[in-house]
Amino acid sequence: MVLFDEDPVELMAEATNKFHITPDKDSLTRVHESLHALHQARALRLENQTTILSSLSRKLNKVSSAHSYDVERHDAGQHAQNMLKMDTEKFRIAKGVNDAEIESERLSGELAALRQQLETLEREGVEGGRKADLAEDEMVLKLQFYRSLGIDARRDESSGEFKKAVITNAARGDVSVLDIDHGKADADLFWDAL
Repeated sequence: MVLFDEDPVELMAEATNKFHITPDKDSLTRVHESLHALHQARALRLENQTTILSSLSRKLNKVSSAHSYDVERHDAGQHAQNMLKMDTEKFRIAKGVNDAEIESERLSGELAALRQQLETLEREGVEGGRKADLAEDEMVLKLQFYRSLGIDARRDESSGEFKKAVITNAARGDVSVLDIDHGKADADLFWDAL
């Protein structure tokens, strides 16, 4: 064994003090505390992710079982039959709407015709329009009678009064034109022409 002039414990303590390891110790303590905090945060985050994963797993199992249940209950034939029934109902409703539109248009036409007839009846009044047109009807009857005899009365374009009578005798093949003065003419001229 080697003999030292000084006590080895003192020598080691003095050598240790000369190295200034206090800042290194503080750094090691801080690193150790940071590692501990990081480990705790990581453990907390891992626990949170595990909770979320287990919740999603439960939801997946629930949805999967509901899907399996629906697949087992699904009847493709019944579905096709329901679709066919709904299509039939849809077309029946569309036909009903089309028929209703056609009937509505027909009734609108009838309503317009009835309104026009009502306006005509209201315009003619209770007497049926005869009261206002009595003089004109009398004139029409006279003209029809004269035409049946072969006499055609002609109006003057300037005054609108009847000024001439055209008498056609089919038996003789003769046409005569007589002047009428103020609505009066000699009846013998008419009878001779006929």
